Amino acid sequence: MNACYRLAAFLLVAAGSLSADTIYQTNAQGKQVIIQRNAIVVKQDPSFLVYKHFDLRDRRVAKVTLSQGSLPYSVDTSNASGRQQIVEMWKHFGYKATLKDSSGKTTALFDVFFDFYPPGGRGSLLESVPPRTSLPILMDGGAADELEFSKITSVDIQGAHLKITLRNGQVESGQFLMPTDKPAEVRLLGISDHYDPSSNEVFDFSTPMNQLTEIQFE
Repeated sequence: MNACYRLAAFLLVAAGSLSADTIYQTNAQGKQVIIQRNAIVVKQDPSFLVYKHFDLRDRRVAKVTLSQGSLPYSVDTSNASGRQQIVEMWKHFGYKATLKDSSGKTTALFDVFFDFYPPGGRGSLLESVPPRTSLPILMDGGAADELEFSKITSVDIQGAHLKITLRNGQVESGQFLMPTDKPAEVRLLGISDHYDPSSNEVFDFSTPMNQLTEIQFE
């Protein structure tokens, strides 16, 4: 059973015991319907409701914005302990990695993913390029592939060249294949041990990939 199915099963069992935020919507019949359990709401006003939750498909923390329309949303808000508890669950089921940068410093992260920014990391997120928990690669032989984090043991980075060791023992080499033809910078983001559950962001660590020399996945 893979990690996504284990998490889904865990959520079903834990739904009654975990105490993170639960989001409801009142339907046309006036009944409250659960929209999301085990979430953390970071903003709620008459126009929008914004919350974080664990995306089962991508195994990462994602942020969702709901527009407050004629059928309003309401929130059963948890306490600080409940929010910390759900973050610990996110950290347990997301992808874990240890990064080494060009200075030799290592950083352990949870719920890691790639995202894409304008060159230099300045300005707004490139919304047209979604975050991902996979590594797109243009192999030395010319073929292209996209390797899920779940299949990767390590990535050795030497400038623009990557050597990727897979869990089955196979080794691939090539260059990161940018999923856009626009100028962009790829960054690796994640949650550290110091992540604040009340943060508006789904990460508290971000680094350009070109500043890393190694990524070790657990």
